[in-house]
Amino acid sequence: MIGEFARAYLDELKQLYSEVSLEKLNRVAQVLMEAQQSGRKVFIFGNGGSAATATHMACDLVKTAGVSGQRGLRAISLSDNVSAMTAWANDAGYECVFQEQLANLLDPGDVAIGISASGNSPNVLRAIEYANQHGATTIGFIGFGGGRLREMVTIDVTVSSRDYGQVEDFHLTLDHILAQYLKQHIAAKSQLPRAAAAALPK
Repeated sequence: MIGEFARAYLDELKQLYSEVSLEKLNRVAQVLMEAQQSGRKVFIFGNGGSAATATHMACDLVKTAGVSGQRGLRAISLSDNVSAMTAWANDAGYECVFQEQLANLLDPGDVAIGISASGNSPNVLRAIEYANQHGATTIGFIGFGGGRLREMVTIDVTVSSRDYGQVEDFHLTLDHILAQYLKQHIAAKSQLPRAAAAALPK
């Protein structure tokens, strides 16, 4: 019966959430707040379900985290430009589709977020490697215990599950936590006198 399957799935998902490193999640939030304050770009990318998460996260960082009258986050999903992705995949190989976009867009100090359930997606790894080499802060949202991506990024948020659905559920939850927290932080800072706002954690 689906009830038994659903209960097992939800119990495993509950266990997954207990693995979250709040210290690392705080570091990710700080990086994104600094990007918002400085006008740095945030690039997000992944494959399959993680491509959809990248699109969703870019939307949430731009829209949900936005506060009227305040500088917005400049979040861009590299999974969205189908023409660019298929052109690079056809001419140079699928492993290049995110790296080549970064080569045109990335500036030192920007942020690159690679999303990979396995932590071993070749195109995500190549893009993170490029971002590291060109002065970006790199972040990995990862499952399966981390894979190669975990060792490459500045900050990883990793869980052990090898169930793609549960890992993708987890990554979307991270997105919603971060977007809603950033909105509250930006709104609170905008309502304080300048001296008090400057004293808030960045």
